[in-house]
Amino acid sequence: MRTLIFRATAPYLTALMLLYSIFVLLRGHNEPGGGFIGGLIAASALAIYGIACGVSPVRRAIRYHPMAISGFGLFLGAIAGIFSLFAGVPYMTGLWVYPTVFGVELKLSTTLIFDIGVYLVVLGAITSIALALEEKERD
Repeated sequence: MRTLIFRATAPYLTALMLLYSIFVLLRGHNEPGGGFIGGLIAASALAIYGIACGVSPVRRAIRYHPMAISGFGLFLGAIAGIFSLFAGVPYMTGLWVYPTVFGVELKLSTTLIFDIGVYLVVLGAITSIALALEEKERD
C-alpha cells in the first residue's frame, strides 16, 4: 500500500502523532494517559512512516537502534526508583519538587521520569518489532 497520497501524507501524519504522543505522556500524571499509551502512539506513528517510506528512512529518523532506546528507557525507570532510596522512603515512592523557572512554578516528579522510561521502553520494543516485520515483508 505505497500509494502516492499515502507516501505524501505519511510524514505529516507521523509528526502529528509523535506530538500527540508527547501530549499524552505529559498529561498522564493527572488525567488518563501516560508513558505506555504515549509510547504506543509514537510506535504506531513510526510504523506508519515505515509502511509508507520503508524501513531505512525510519532507522535514519530515529538515529539509534530501537532496542537501545528501550534499554535507555529501562535505565530511566530504574533511576526513578533510586531517588526514593536516597530520600529514605521505600523504593519507587514518588518524590516531587517545585522549581520556579521564569516566574512559572513547575511540578516535577520521579513519576515523570518513570513515565518517560516506560514511554521509551514501549517505543523501542514495538518499533523494533514493527521494523523487523516490515523488513521481512519487503524481502
